[in-house]
Parts: sequence; structure tokens; C-alpha cells
Amino acid sequence: MMHSSGVRHFAGIPNASLLSEAAACVRAGGTLIFPTDTVYGIGCAPDNPRAVAAVFAAKLRPEDKPLSLHVARADDASVYVADLSPAACVMMEKFWPGPLTIIVRRPPDAIEAAVLGGATIGLRCPDDDACRAILAAVGPLVATSANISGESAYDGSDDDIARLPDATLALLKGPTSLRRESTVLDCTGEKPAILRAGALDADAIRAALAGIAELET
Repeated sequence: MMHSSGVRHFAGIPNASLLSEAAACVRAGGTLIFPTDTVYGIGCAPDNPRAVAAVFAAKLRPEDKPLSLHVARADDASVYVADLSPAACVMMEKFWPGPLTIIVRRPPDAIEAAVLGGATIGLRCPDDDACRAILAAVGPLVATSANISGESAYDGSDDDIARLPDATLALLKGPTSLRRESTVLDCTGEKPAILRAGALDADAIRAALAGIAELET
């Protein structure tokens, strides 16, 4: 569980000192708990297999569930993407930044550990100024929700940080804006498919895809 010695509380946007500490943590192979628009995440550098393993271990995450890449802006995801379908492009344009994880195909050999060797990767660009300031400072993070697997996601609405998974550093700012996990949309097939219902509802996705692709039902 998370130790208080590694916790930093802030309001608004993290100051330069906190951002520098977070960047140093990630560069050194550490794990970082950070706020998003949906729930808190725990993540690390995408290209550090030991750090990736530490995220899985801290969360007790099943080894068949890959991490998702979190970016400050859409362009930051380009080197991790093999191709984008028209549906994926529309989803990024309409709903990023926002509570939508988009599954796309990845290039061979890109961040193998984080995606467990799979052919796809989940991409997230959260709609939270503090989160994107952190991501801009530390670089893209592969991450998952900051909770022990099987327990409810941490949204910052309570002070029980003892239930957070252990991490090198935690940046906490209180409740997230949506307090619900992101919607996960697979855009690798002929028909985009919602793999997990979340903060972005299916009707909004279906409307955005009109004339582009039919949503799998």
C-alpha cells in the first residue's frame, strides 16, 4: 500500500518543483500515481520493463491486462501507433482530451512489456490540466487505475490513501472531475467496439461515428 513518505499534495497545477521531482522519479525507473479527469492512475516510463513490472506488482494486476499509454497531447502518441483508422482519427478529434481510451495497432517492438507483447495499444489523453502538465513534464506514461486489482478505482473523494497501491511518488490534488473510469473503444476492427463502458456514453460515440463507421453492438 502507498506510504505517506512518497505523497505530495497540491492544488491546481503542480509547481515546478513537484514537476521536476515527478520527472526525476520517472527517469530513474520509478512509479508515479497521478490524477486524471476520470480516476487516479499509476504509471511509469513506457520503455522501462522493470518499472512496468513494478506497476503490475504494486497493483496485483493480472498478467493478461496490458497498460494504456497516457499522453499530454495527441501528437505525443504518434511514435507508438502503427496506423489509425478513420474511426480512430474521428474519436481523437472529437473526444480528446477527454475520458476515452482508444485501442489502435502499435508498431512491432514498441513498448513490448507494457502491452504484454500484444499487437495493439490503448491511448489516453486526459482532460485535466494538472494531469497534462505532469505528462508534459515527465513524458508519456503507461498506466492503469491506481487501485489494487478487484477493488474500486481511487477518485480522490476520500483521504484513505492507504488503499492506493505502493508507488515511488504520488501526486494528489483531491477529487477527480468525473470520478468514473474512461470508456474503452477498440478501433482496430471494421466496426469500432466498446470494450468497457465508462464516462463517455455510447450515444455520443455513435453520433460522432455517423457516416464514418458503424458501432459494434
